[in-house]
Order: sequence, then structure tokens, then C-alpha cells
Amino acid sequence: MNENENVIDRAAPEDEDAESLSQVLQIRRDKLASLKEDGRDPFTITKYEVTAYTTDIAADFEAMEGKRVRIAGRMMSRRDMGKANFIDVLDGKGRIQCYIRVNDVGEETFEQYKRWDIGDIIGVEGDVFRTRRGEISIHAFGVTLLSKSLLPLPEKFHGLRDTDMRYRQRYVDLIVNPEVKDTFVKRSQIIAGIREYLDEKGFLEVDTPILTPFEIGAAARPFRTHHNTLNMDMFLRIETELYLKRLIVGGMDRVYEVGRIFRNEGMDTRHNPEFTTVELYQSFTDYKGMMELVMELYPRLAEKVCGSTTVTYQGVEIDLGHWEKLTMAESVKKYSGADYYAWATDEDARAEAERLGVKVPADATKGTVLAELFDAFVEDKLVQPTIIYDYPVENSPLAKRKPDEPAFTERFEYFICCSEMGNAFSELNDPIDQRERFERQVAAKRREDPNTTARVDEDFVTALEYGMPPTGGLGFGVDRLVMLLTDSASIRDVLLFPTMKPIDN
Repeated sequence: MNENENVIDRAAPEDEDAESLSQVLQIRRDKLASLKEDGRDPFTITKYEVTAYTTDIAADFEAMEGKRVRIAGRMMSRRDMGKANFIDVLDGKGRIQCYIRVNDVGEETFEQYKRWDIGDIIGVEGDVFRTRRGEISIHAFGVTLLSKSLLPLPEKFHGLRDTDMRYRQRYVDLIVNPEVKDTFVKRSQIIAGIREYLDEKGFLEVDTPILTPFEIGAAARPFRTHHNTLNMDMFLRIETELYLKRLIVGGMDRVYEVGRIFRNEGMDTRHNPEFTTVELYQSFTDYKGMMELVMELYPRLAEKVCGSTTVTYQGVEIDLGHWEKLTMAESVKKYSGADYYAWATDEDARAEAERLGVKVPADATKGTVLAELFDAFVEDKLVQPTIIYDYPVENSPLAKRKPDEPAFTERFEYFICCSEMGNAFSELNDPIDQRERFERQVAAKRREDPNTTARVDEDFVTALEYGMPPTGGLGFGVDRLVMLLTDSASIRDVLLFPTMKPIDN
């Protein structure tokens, strides 16, 4: 059987039956065996000197025209014209056409080259030129097989269409869908931009433990593992907050961590069990200082990565240079008509919720009702960048109360495209209050799960007892930010290797 290696962009179609595909795989292995018998085993090659990348050649063609270059990459197509061929080579930056002629590379090399397959990794040495049709190309005078592809790529014109398989085999996805790589280049630029901004602001990047010695009382469910040497269960972190605040106590006035977080919870287009966050803490400021930071950082990142503070996400134009700020009470009044300050009692609040068709607990307080009305009427209206601040104390257990309005806390969340993007506080630094809140958290967790091992983080309380200065704290998800700036609909599109359920071989 012939694998049709001379047909344009020929690989294995996705509808190839199992028997035919098996024959294709055997042909490639037979070719490798033949190469080894001839002393041409490509896997013994350890180095190939590359002098140029495809994009560099295209960007600086006038200076490089006629010059000898060496490129290396994957052969993605072949157009056979007998004793001359055109091929496309994909390297780490882009794609370029190469012209290979028997008179230039020699009959023996040309015959060997004709047996190579689409997907093989090759080196090409030749001169830069432009074809009569105007395409920038390389006129080859030497070609080298550097690695053999034993599996055929998906057919070019159909690509890797199975979304599930794209996530499982990201390496193939990157080969056949070049726009995917752009997303992850931008992800890297975004993270670098965050670090650059915070470093300029005097923040110190630190690393805190991923393995923690016990489960804390927070609502998120952790992953559990076991440390053999210590013979103790440990937990993958669900946040970086408590260790970073310890450093604030220790006198590191501005700290941040770009950290991997693990939560043993549900999965959907916006949630993955492991994800990346940025948490930062700054002494001697409050949540309003964190607001200013967010409103500076986001347009700067958009300008850096997208070239403009206005970006398009799923067909909607988002202006990251303009932010609306509303208290939670103001936002609920704006979008539902309900006025928190008109409720004299908790009963009044519950009656308002019933009038608006929102179900709340029988013992719901005014603050609880306000939060429920926000979820029901407000969040899905927050398309453009919006900061919602002054949250009720009922749903903000770790934030400081407002001194002049103790029913509310100095907390804000910010929303873009109807999704919460980050969370900030004037951090609680009263160790007595903190212990009481921890104890309530643990008690609630034990009511929910009698088998939980959650307990109070006594060492963190001890740290606070040494004194933590007034501090502003902010946490936001990197993955959702990357989704926004790359116009990606699912979190799996911005994770190189998202969590997937194993499948049978």
C-alpha cells in the first residue's frame, strides 16, 4: 500500500477506517526500519544548527533575500512536480514554503526525501527568494530528516475538529491549528505584564506552600494527599491568602504570588480543578487602593496584548479604559428597583424579595436579601467593566466592617461580561475577630460534613496577634483574564493541559 506521500497535505482523514489507518501506521514504521538499516536513523541526530526562523525571514525579506539560511521544523505539505517539489515547513514561529529540486540537492538525497512523510521534522538549508507568484520561499540546497513522525496528522482541511481530543492532545492541536499557539503566547505576555506592573509598584513576588498541613474551614473543597515520610495527610492549597498575610505581618509591605490553586469541585466552561490566580497584599492601604490598581492594570494589559484598551469578547465590545463603580445597594436599586435603605426590618427585606419573586431563607437578614437580589437582578447586567463595592457583612466573612456603616464591609468584586473577575478587601487584622470567624467557618463546615477534618489555622491567628498593619488585598483569576483578552469562550481554551477524564486506550 502507498501512503500517497506526494499528495497535497495528505495525512490520515478523520474518517479513515481502522484497518486502513493501521496500514498507514505500519508503512511509517517500515520506513523507519528501512532508514535504520541504511544507517540513516533520524533519532540518532542530536543537533541541527538553525540560523533563521520563518517569521524573521518574512519580516526582513529585503535584507535576507539571496542569503543562505538554515531552518528546521515540521513538513506540513508537499506539492510534487516530478523532479521538483514545493513543501511547507512549520517552525516554532511560523510557516514558509521551500523549493526542493533534484539538481540542487542531489539524486540520492532527493530519493530519500521523496520517502519522507507529512509530519516529519526536517532541516532545510537554502537561499531566500521570492517566487514568480510573489511568495517568500527558500530555495533548498540541502535537506535533512531530523525526526520521524510515526503517526499521521489530521487532514489539513478538516483539522482536529473533536474539541475533546484537541484538549487531550494539545500537542497535535498546536501543530494543526496555529491560532491556538497565539492564545498561549498572549497568556505568557499577560502574566509577564502583570509581573512587570506589580514589580514597578514595588511589590515583591514570593512563593508559598502548595501542600498545607490541614484543611481550613473555607467553603472550597480541597484535594487530599498523603506524605509518607511524615505519615500525615496533607492538602493542596485552595488559596494563597493566609501565607501571604503572614509575610505582611513579617514586614514585607507589598507581596504577590502568581500561584496555582486546586479545588476539588465542579467543572464547566469557567471552572477547572486547578487554575492560576494572582493574590497581592499591600500594607497601609485599603480596598479603594486596590480599586485604583485594578483600573490601572487591566487597560494596561489590554494595550500590551491587544494593542487597544477596547477588546471584543464573543462579539461584544468591551472598554477596559472605562469603569463604573456602584455599591451593592446602588446596583440592586438600579436594576431591580428595590431600595435597601427603605427596609426598616429583616421582615421588610424578605417581603420585598417575595414581591420580586426571589426565594430567600425564612430567617434571611437584610444583608442576605440584598445579596440574593444582586445575584437575581444585577450580575447578568454587568457587561462593561463594573466595580461593585460595600458588600453586606453576611457574605463577607473575611473583610473589615465599614466604620460608619457596620452592616457593610470594605469589599469589592469587579465584573466584566457578566462574570466576576476578582475580589478585594480591606483585610481583617483583628486576631480576636478573626478567630471567631474561623470558628464559625469550621462549625458550618462540620454541620455540612461531619467527617471533615477542617480546623482553625491557629498559626495564622498567632501571626495576627503580633500585629498586622491596615492592609488592602486583591485576588483575581488569570485564566478568566486570558479568556477575555484572547476572546476564548471556555477556560479549557486557555489552559494548555486542562483536567480531563481518562479514556480507554
